[in-house]
Amino acid sequence: MKLLDSRRLTGANLLLEGPGVVIDIAADADVVEALVPIWRRQAGAMLERLAWGEALLRVRRFDGGASLGFAGPIDALYAGTEVNEWALEAADAARRGTPPPDADRAATRLAAVLAAERNPSLLALQQAARERDATFLWCDDFATVGLGVGSQTWPVDAIPEPTAIDWDTVHDIPVVLVTGTNGKSTAVRLLAQMVASAGRVPGLSTTDWIRVGDEALDTGDYSGPGGARAVLRDRRTEVGILETARGGMLRRGLGVERADAAVVLNVAEDHLGEWGIGDLAGLTEVKFLVAKALGDGGTLVLNADEPPVLARGQRFAGTKQWFGLDPTHPQLRAAEAAGEDSLSVEAGQLTRRHGPARVPLLEEARAPLTLGGRARFNTSNALAACALAGCIGLPVEAIVAGLATFESTPEANPGRGNLFEIDGATVLADFAHNPHGMRALFELASAYAAPRMAVLLGQAGDRTDEDVRALVACTAAAKPDLILVKAMDEHLRGRAPGEMTALIQAELERAGVDPARIEHASSELAAAKRALAWSEPGDLLLLLLHAQRGAVLAHLADAARS
Repeated sequence: MKLLDSRRLTGANLLLEGPGVVIDIAADADVVEALVPIWRRQAGAMLERLAWGEALLRVRRFDGGASLGFAGPIDALYAGTEVNEWALEAADAARRGTPPPDADRAATRLAAVLAAERNPSLLALQQAARERDATFLWCDDFATVGLGVGSQTWPVDAIPEPTAIDWDTVHDIPVVLVTGTNGKSTAVRLLAQMVASAGRVPGLSTTDWIRVGDEALDTGDYSGPGGARAVLRDRRTEVGILETARGGMLRRGLGVERADAAVVLNVAEDHLGEWGIGDLAGLTEVKFLVAKALGDGGTLVLNADEPPVLARGQRFAGTKQWFGLDPTHPQLRAAEAAGEDSLSVEAGQLTRRHGPARVPLLEEARAPLTLGGRARFNTSNALAACALAGCIGLPVEAIVAGLATFESTPEANPGRGNLFEIDGATVLADFAHNPHGMRALFELASAYAAPRMAVLLGQAGDRTDEDVRALVACTAAAKPDLILVKAMDEHLRGRAPGEMTALIQAELERAGVDPARIEHASSELAAAKRALAWSEPGDLLLLLLHAQRGAVLAHLADAARS
């Protein structure tokens, strides 16, 4: 048995409906089966000695290990991790038949740790917010009641008495969660454009930045709970639009207690093997965690074109709204027959449907994001954004304005379908990094019918050999005229220098790619420069950017201007 990780869960997660703690262990199935009941007894007994309250002990088994956790109050979670670690140590000793750690000594130590962490004022504020139906946000440093323009925030060591707060000024704002394997950032930014077109201030957290209105508060990956809290605490934010990535949900849980709408754009194999998620079914359950924030009044928006989303969404019992590219899809027809809302493309127009009624929004080809209707994956993202906009009450005029004005430029949507014309060649820079995203790009490429195509290909070192094979297979199937295998030394992540590029080369040759069509580049920027030097008028260059995106986009912009 090996301890993989011990951490707090600050929001709803795979184990619990709210905060708690969890330990991930690596162990054979027989060890897990022997260990779990002993851990339950040890953890339960220690929590009882500490007067913890209802703990809700939970176990999630996965191939090669298990997650062991329990619920807890938000002012006791650090202590909770230590309780959990002690219980695991005691359980493993009992399983092995070795002397267990001293429970009395541990109880004395853990009681002191718990007493030092307790913050009654924090719990009183949390309860007061619940009684007034206001959202409560907290972290190690700050506590907040209400959201955005209706929020008030204090340091956790200077929280006022609830009776001293002017609760008439405290209120929530609309909140939307966006998740999926691909397309999250694009959907978030398009929806923000629709919100701005309605004259309201969007606050958005994404993998590139957190932004309120036109101001970027910070850059970096803010698709987890920290980014969500930052924009929802900003008193300029009138609508919160939160990219909600797999990693943040697994590490900490959801960043918010409630949301008005959430979307699952798609679910495809990516990052498997991390945090105990080893297959597509498990990953789908992670993505559907966003539904836990919806409560009775929220709407879950779902992509009927994606089989994992379709199958899991059909089992969701709450309010939902479907979208899809094909208006004859059986799920959309079922929604129409039931008099429910849905969205699709009809006669070339993005269209909102309510039963038999139709509200045309905008011609697909007139939405810049779709690249003249060629980028169907972005048409799908646009339908999702339209659905979310409707869920939070944006007027049709604002939805249409957002569709008509949002362009996927390097400034507005860096590395997501950024298009350049350079010396007669079409250059498309994109973040695609898994087979699902790559297949969508190659479908787009086929719509250009270019005489020749070059592709930049690389992968981060934390992906498995099987992940690389899948990426290579879909690339080889597209039959590029040139494949530039790029070194990504910034993302070795445990691999030796040159190991990943050698693996890609071997897999390309195994897939039947002529070695004469394969070249290597020392970096992403070098690969992009080589692709431009190779290109001729009419060619299509698919530049997949992961390690040096900013440098490559700047180089492309300079080349396009000159």
